[in-house]
Amino acid sequence: MQTKQELESTLKDLADTLGSIIAKKNPDILKNKIEELDATTVHPDFWSNQEKAQSIMRELGRLRNEIEEIQKFSDMITQLRSDLVDIEDAELLQLLEADISNLKKSIDNLELKVFLSGKYDSGDAILSIHAGQGGTEAADWAEMLLRMYSRYADSLGWQTKVIHKLMGTEAGISTVTIEVQGDYAYGYLKKEHGTHRLVRNSPFNSAGLRQTSFAGVEVMPLVSGDIDIEIKPEDIEFSATRSSGPGGQNVNKVSTAVRLVHKPTGISVSSSESRSQAANRETAMNMLRSKLLLLEEEKLEKEKSELKGEHKEASWGNQIRNYVMQPYQLVKDLRTNVETSDVDSVLDGGLEAFIQAQVRLA
Repeated sequence: MQTKQELESTLKDLADTLGSIIAKKNPDILKNKIEELDATTVHPDFWSNQEKAQSIMRELGRLRNEIEEIQKFSDMITQLRSDLVDIEDAELLQLLEADISNLKKSIDNLELKVFLSGKYDSGDAILSIHAGQGGTEAADWAEMLLRMYSRYADSLGWQTKVIHKLMGTEAGISTVTIEVQGDYAYGYLKKEHGTHRLVRNSPFNSAGLRQTSFAGVEVMPLVSGDIDIEIKPEDIEFSATRSSGPGGQNVNKVSTAVRLVHKPTGISVSSSESRSQAANRETAMNMLRSKLLLLEEEKLEKEKSELKGEHKEASWGNQIRNYVMQPYQLVKDLRTNVETSDVDSVLDGGLEAFIQAQVRLA
């Protein structure tokens, strides 16, 4: 248990941290942005574009929430400092310490958003998982990763929706794409992009031999149709097939699953979860826009790095994290060196330490 003096020092540090956040966030700028967005909502045709209108309303909610949090945390620091002056009882000090600890976690989470200042960081994400080589073992690993990210999203109150899924031949998932909706979903998840390695005793052979499996995770910002990215109709190769279930069996009697190939870049996207081909095509087009946008931004970043003489590692195919279940228990991020022996917790969605360290590193 901390002493009264230590708690006073902790509160001072929290006040300094919050002051730094306020300086960077600048509530006056946030309030001006809210006023600008509020002005658009009173236009008679505001809801004519449902997707854009909903995006604006979510942005308004996010900005208002940040301003409310800043004020709330400031008031809490003032109140806790006042309470601490008159408290001498050890039991009451322990309760106050718990309140200060919870406040620190909240301010740490708010501070993390200061690092997420990219154009699309505050928005939604598209996350894809692809089983690597290894057949059934790799497909099972891909399904484990899907569960891990879904549970992480649930813990933050985010919504997830499967856009496309191709089941493994015997078990697991060959590839899956999900849409993740939530404040700063892309900002938090973008550094999960890369190769994830699993080491465990295989449950798929009678000898239980140790097996190494790989899966690739791909993360993109979710962009809508009003983003200015030129896609010529003649550059798109369109095909429609029946959605398939486990083992490749068709689950739809009509061809609703959509696959688009962008001929100039070779980028392909698929959407199959809707029963409407038109809806799947619209989703696939948004995914294609997202991939082209990310490709263009990566190209610009590479050009900047070359001008500065810096070396930038290729993001795709770069192993970022190891998950070892046997002969010992360890999850280790190879970029930040954050590690834990609680593998089960991580696979159950406990990614906070890994994601927060990577966000702060960036």
